[in-house]
Amino acid sequence: MEKRVKVGLIRETKIPPDRRVPLTPSQVVELKDKYPDVEFFVQPSDIRCFSDDEYKYLKIPMREDLSNCDILMGVKEVDKRVFIPGKTYLFFAHVAKKQEHNLEMLREILRRKVKVIDYEYLTTDKGQRVVAFGRWAGIVGAYNALRARGIKTNRFKLKPAYQCHDLSEMWAGLKLIQLKPGLKILVTGEGRVANGAMETLSNCNNLLKVTPEDFLTKEYDVPVVCQVGPQHYVRHHDGRPFDFNTFVQHPEDYHSDFLKYTKVTDVLITGHFWDPRSPVFFTKEDVEKPDFRISVIGDISCDIGGPIPTTLRATTIADPFFSYNRKKHCEEEAFSNPDNITVMSIDNLPGELPRDASGDFGKQLIEHVLHDLFNGHESPMIQRATITSEGRLEPQYRYLADWVWPEGERV
Repeated sequence: MEKRVKVGLIRETKIPPDRRVPLTPSQVVELKDKYPDVEFFVQPSDIRCFSDDEYKYLKIPMREDLSNCDILMGVKEVDKRVFIPGKTYLFFAHVAKKQEHNLEMLREILRRKVKVIDYEYLTTDKGQRVVAFGRWAGIVGAYNALRARGIKTNRFKLKPAYQCHDLSEMWAGLKLIQLKPGLKILVTGEGRVANGAMETLSNCNNLLKVTPEDFLTKEYDVPVVCQVGPQHYVRHHDGRPFDFNTFVQHPEDYHSDFLKYTKVTDVLITGHFWDPRSPVFFTKEDVEKPDFRISVIGDISCDIGGPIPTTLRATTIADPFFSYNRKKHCEEEAFSNPDNITVMSIDNLPGELPRDASGDFGKQLIEHVLHDLFNGHESPMIQRATITSEGRLEPQYRYLADWVWPEGERV
């Protein structure tokens, strides 16, 4: 290695606060042994799930001023006021889809000539993500959906996930509850998020997994769960057999076939990926129908204005639920009316189990990303995820230019 690299773990500045970290204290120690020419510093934080003392105990230096660092790593978006000019940052930027709430942050990034590497776009040559919190969103989201069901029916109580010490305690609590015989739970999606949800549900007593066909046509004397992918809930306009690649490339050529599930499902847990060109799952008018059976929706995907019309807004860890009035199509106080649909739409679910989620995320970084990052290799993977550099949008993100500077202004 030609020069000594300095890496800083920044304090999270997004509101509401997020307690996750990109690297745990033990992982920093592991990396110090593996990369002796890399120095690590940690910015003090009183909200981080791993305390300052846990880093100090392992001789990892704390430093408020990280301006000596080359690489700065966080988790969520960074307050635009604290960017250090000319540095390299890694975090979930949430700007590549023109997320309006982060527009001013991106402008400041460009003004200060900050290099941003977005975790979301660290992918293999085949487009598969190498680091993600999706599994943890699914794990916690399914738990919250069950918790909502327990409150709504007054059948059982689960403590909030963030009050559990860790994943083991959360899952242990599920062993103590009894789901209603005949209850039907539907999980959408087949990726990390949906499979994480299925992990949680597998910890419920006597919950039987069934096929989509049986879910639609049979009744049971035990609670059941079914996992469906797009091949089960969309149809091509021309009646052609479902083809995944065609659906990904041209989702507008498909229409929804989801209403058959709304007639038999009690709890809907969404873990699908949704393209804005895709058909919606159901409409507000569908919700009014007498045979619309869904009473709890755990919308892990949380695409506001997207395929689940009852998701009016993102909820928070502190206040996770609201009621959707199926006649007036408005939000009401959670659990205020038994005829309302209970909605959970937290958009930072992994933050409820921050220690477990952070450890898993750091492991992915160590396995797939940090070697190239620390050694300064010309890495196609890192290049694909680099949104800005030296005050400019990288070529693959230049489609953002007119959004960032609509009047033609440039740095």
